[in-house]
Order: sequence, then C-alpha cells, then structure tokens
Amino acid sequence: MPNYYSSRIKRDKRRSVRKQIILTVIAILLIGGTAAGYLAYRMVYKPNVWLNGQTSFAFNIKSGSSWEDVKKTLYKNGTIIQRESFEQLAQIMKYPEHIKPGHYILKEGMSNKQIITKLRSKQQDPVKLVFNNIRIKQELAGHISEQIEADSVSLLKLLNDAVYLKKFGFTPENVISMFIPNTYDVYWDITAEKFMERMDKEYKSFWTEKRKARLAEIRLTELQAMTLASIVEKESNQNDEKPDIAGVYINRLHDGWLLQADPTLVYALGDFSIKRVLNVYKTIDSPYNTYKYFGLPPGPICLPSISSIDAVLNYRQHKYMYFCAREDFSGYHNFAVTMNEHLLNAAKYQQALDQKGIMK
Repeated sequence: MPNYYSSRIKRDKRRSVRKQIILTVIAILLIGGTAAGYLAYRMVYKPNVWLNGQTSFAFNIKSGSSWEDVKKTLYKNGTIIQRESFEQLAQIMKYPEHIKPGHYILKEGMSNKQIITKLRSKQQDPVKLVFNNIRIKQELAGHISEQIEADSVSLLKLLNDAVYLKKFGFTPENVISMFIPNTYDVYWDITAEKFMERMDKEYKSFWTEKRKARLAEIRLTELQAMTLASIVEKESNQNDEKPDIAGVYINRLHDGWLLQADPTLVYALGDFSIKRVLNVYKTIDSPYNTYKYFGLPPGPICLPSISSIDAVLNYRQHKYMYFCAREDFSGYHNFAVTMNEHLLNAAKYQQALDQKGIMK
C-alpha cells in the first residue's frame, strides 16, 4: 500500500508540474499575443497625426520626390507622432515604391494606414486656385505658379505661343481674356497644358447663351467685350458706377470717337505707378494709345472682373460722353454731356491733385 500511495503522489506531482507548464506557456502566448496585437494596432490603426491644435495639415509632394523627401516634409513640423511605426507600415504597404505627386491634407488623429492609403492611392485634395487684379501675362503666370506645381516659365511659354493658342481662338495679345477671375478647384499637380484646357472650358462655360445674346444686342464680340471691360476695370473700383462708365465708352464707339482712355496709356507706358496722366503721355506711339488710335486696343489691359464684364454687357444707356474722377477721391466720377461741363469737372480734380502734391 505505501508503494501505491507513493506512486500516486508522484504521478499527481508530475501532472501538476505539466499543468503549471502548460498554463505558463498559455500565459506567455496570451501575453505575447496581446503585446503583438497591441504593436500591430499601434502600427496600423492607432492615431498617429499631431497638429498642435490645428485641424489640418496641407502639404505638397513634388513630381519625382523620393521616400526621404516625403518623410522630411511630414516630419518637419512633428506631424507624425510615432515615426518608426509609420515607416514600418509604409514598407509593408510598399509605399516607398509608389510615391505619387499631389496636394494632400492630413487631419488630426489619422492612423498610419489612413495616411499611407491616402498617399499611395493618390487621394489628392484639390487646391482653391484664385487669380484677380492681374495686369499682364507675366504676372498671371507667376501668380498661378505659386498655387500649382507648373512653373511660371512653362505657363508663360504657352501664353506666348501663337500656334498653340490658335486652337483656343486666342492670340498672345488677347489670351488673358481666357482667364475669368474666380475661385477654381484644381489638382495641384495639373500640367501647364491641362491648366490651359481647364481655363478654356471655364471660359466657354462663362459665356452662356444669355450673355452671348446680350453680346449680339450690343454688337460686340466676346473679345471686344473683355477688352472694353478691362478698361472699365481700371477706371473704377465702384461696381455701381461701372455700367455708367461702360456707357460712356459705348457712346464714343458708336459715334466714332477716340476712346481716350487714360488706363490704356498707363498700360502702353508699362509704368503702373502713374497716378496722374500727363499730356506728354498721349503722344506715345502704341496700339494701346487710345488717344491716338481709334477703336479698342489689341487686347485687354488687365484681367477684368466679372462685375466689369457684366457692366459692359449691361451698360447704362445715357447721353454722357465724358467722365472725370471726383475731387473728393472717393473713387467715384463726375459725368458730363458736353466738353465745357467736363472741363469744369477736370479742373476741380486737377486742383485736388495739386493740393495733394500728386504730380505724376
């Protein structure tokens, strides 16, 4: 009997030891699995974007950028919290071999998987492209290139290419007419050629059947209306009087007068700091000198706003043939039917300029 109980005790001890080993192994596996699971969660799903109180972070990835370039951009402001986990998942998802250019926006709390999926699949966020208050093509190309990847040189080359512009119905002298000032959603990596095609599409959309019908009524082409609108744009920043100014120029065109528009002289001289148009300026030999040459100049002298374009299309019918800036410098003008009335208005304005010491 003693031997029986002794053997049984030994067997029980062995069973107990095996049980403890099994439980220990299971515990280790559970702990390891939990740790591995946490590491996987942290790598894939844990929020990993910190924006220091900002709601979003916008950045550009240039064409031809490397993995190192992307990391430098993202790490510059401490945007990525856990860089190691981000880089590990990027390697697993093979992002370094599939870098796509574009404009991207990250939001607070995004995970590594969300970031990499967005970048790898080129889920770009459009940029709000804005242009207005532009005088010349060089300025337009420079302003646009600040907002998209295409540089000003490539844009300006197209704006000066007569053969290329012919397919859109424009020339280097009037191509600025194709750009209707507005806010456009475009992708940042749009090429110069695709951008021009987009602007041509927007131009055609702007000229609705209603606007075209109005053009026919006032006997102007689209390009003529745009050129006249550019003069109106530079004559006044007061939208409510633009139709009156447009009416004066329409009257002069219909009566066969010289337009005698001061802003065209400023454009011809290329000195946009001029505040006082002197008589000597009126002798310059330029197709933009409307004191010397009849009709409209070869093209717009600036990018007219939509308000100025519509002011031409809906010009106010009146008998005014002259206008002059008011002596109170309010931005408004005094209008006149006769030369004598106009000379009185001009004298008051010239006196105001003298009092302010504005000589040119």
